[in-house]
Formats: sequence, C-alpha cells, structure tokens
Amino acid sequence: MTPFGLKMRELRNEKGVNQKQMAKDLGVSAAYLSALEHGHRGVPSWQFLQRVIGYFNIIWDEAEEFQRLAATSASRVVVDTVDLSVEATILANSVSRNISKLSPEECLEIEAQIQMMSETNRLTSEE
Repeated sequence: MTPFGLKMRELRNEKGVNQKQMAKDLGVSAAYLSALEHGHRGVPSWQFLQRVIGYFNIIWDEAEEFQRLAATSASRVVVDTVDLSVEATILANSVSRNISKLSPEECLEIEAQIQMMSETNRLTSEE
C-alpha cells in the first residue's frame, strides 16, 4: 500500500462509503480505486486528484498534503544513476536488493536520515 492509498482509504472510511459507491460517485471503476489503494496503479492524474479533493471536501493545506502524498506514492520506482557517483549507484542497488528486508521502522529511520542530510546539504549550499 502507498501513503496515498492509505490516506484515501482512511478518508473513504471516515465518510462511510465503500469503494463501489465512491467509484460510482467519481465516475471510475471500483477496480481502479482498489488498485490505487493497494499501490497497484501509478500516481493518479491531477484531474482525478481534484475530483477526490472535492469529493472529500479537502481544503487548503490538507489538499496540498494529499497531492504531495499522491506525487510520492509511485509503487514502482526507477532510479537513474547514469550521471551520479559510483557510491550513489552502489547505494541505489543496495536499496533495491534489500528494501523488502527492512521493517517499517527501519524504513522511516533511513528516510529521516536522508531528509536530515538533504536539509544539511541544502543549508550548506545556501551559505
């Protein structure tokens, strides 16, 4: 499941509608909604996101967060390391081989480390 799929399921459950009803209301198939929720479909289109945002009456900051979740919920990720360092290629391949062995907590820890290093690099380059 992707972060977007989880959020959409939570919103649907809060509204008290099943996939079939939501699909009918949005003009898509229940199979498509199920595939989105389970991460078997790619990132949804901007138009679809706008319909879902309207459907759940999501406003401002929540709508931005919902769109960010969708943008970061590709379930099949390709990392192009052609112009990157050897070390970056080694890291990308290691992640590819080992991600299924990591616990959710370990994934969050690694993500936090990457975000912290990225922020440090951003601040350093601004000086």
